[in-house]
Amino acid sequence: MTRPLRTLYVALFLGVLVLLFLWSMRGVLSYQPPNQFSVLDGGLAKTFESHYDKQFPVKEIGTNVWAAIDYLLFDAGRPGVVIGEHDWLYSDEEFKPVANGPQQQRDNLALIRGVRDELAQRNVLLLLAIVPAKSRVYPEHIGAHRPSALRSDLYQRFHRAVRRADIAAPDLLATLRAAKHNGPLFLRTDTHWTPLGADLAAQQLSAAVRRAITLDGAPQQFITEASGQERYQGDLTRFLPLDPLFAALMPEPDPLHKRATRAANPAEGADALFAASEMPVALVGTSYSANPSWNFAGALRQHLQRDLSNHAEDGQGPILPMLKYLQSEELKNTAPQLVIWEFPERYLPMASDLSDFDPAWIAELKSNSSKQRLASSNSH
Repeated sequence: MTRPLRTLYVALFLGVLVLLFLWSMRGVLSYQPPNQFSVLDGGLAKTFESHYDKQFPVKEIGTNVWAAIDYLLFDAGRPGVVIGEHDWLYSDEEFKPVANGPQQQRDNLALIRGVRDELAQRNVLLLLAIVPAKSRVYPEHIGAHRPSALRSDLYQRFHRAVRRADIAAPDLLATLRAAKHNGPLFLRTDTHWTPLGADLAAQQLSAAVRRAITLDGAPQQFITEASGQERYQGDLTRFLPLDPLFAALMPEPDPLHKRATRAANPAEGADALFAASEMPVALVGTSYSANPSWNFAGALRQHLQRDLSNHAEDGQGPILPMLKYLQSEELKNTAPQLVIWEFPERYLPMASDLSDFDPAWIAELKSNSSKQRLASSNSH
């Protein structure tokens, strides 16, 4: 920030403080103590505090005013969002550097290889769905923002690493880039893909499955239908605390064209719900898979022509749901033929809280994959 901007920022801050002070005096001057009160037990202070909060909700007002100044003058929001052009918002996790990022990236790649080996012991194939960053699919709206060096070619490095590890991973970035003319593939104010983007990814993944494996059971027919449209306020708007005073400054909500997938034969679909052993596919991942608003699991059902069990979770990242699934009774008792692991690229250099898991087991997952990689390299 240049010296004139710093000066302006300080002046605005002081101006806001003065305005808030003057406004707060209304709450002080309009206070009338109750007829009966006690100073000793704090009763008077409590009644004053309650009156003052009603007359002058200082925290909310201060937050709104300062957020409006940041947004209008500096194109900035709270940590968590990067404000692009034309009301496009991006997660700052797609741009910012990560402490100890290269080592964490190596650790996560070791875990991914360990997951591959753990599933292989049960004759389960792993298919990795690397979700490219929104800024990589739509770089034309990021303005002057640039990702850190670690993230600039993260998708390409991630893709090469898993292919070297003999893990199938279709190039979803190429698929999405080629289809941008078909409609919005990511939401403008949200981190996630649209139902259209999710459907395109599901088509690409299903084609990769057909090349790699013949799924058990007879094909099932699924039908995907439009299920309405809504104005969707994306998750990234949470980092723009402009509401209620400056709600008009908020980016316009996204038009979300929702979809829903159902079994063409309802009786067949109902039977599958109670027969996990008949589901040859399991889906594990993040909110890209867990949130029904994107209908990713439904799109996979339609294009794979198979039902699947969905073990994705909101707000947990991709690593934790997979580790939970590896220890689940479902995997032990009714292992599928295929696990699709949806893994947003931005999580690769980020640490996960693994404190709920046995450290020895985590270390074994990493070490086994490292030993196998070393043995493979020595054999060539």
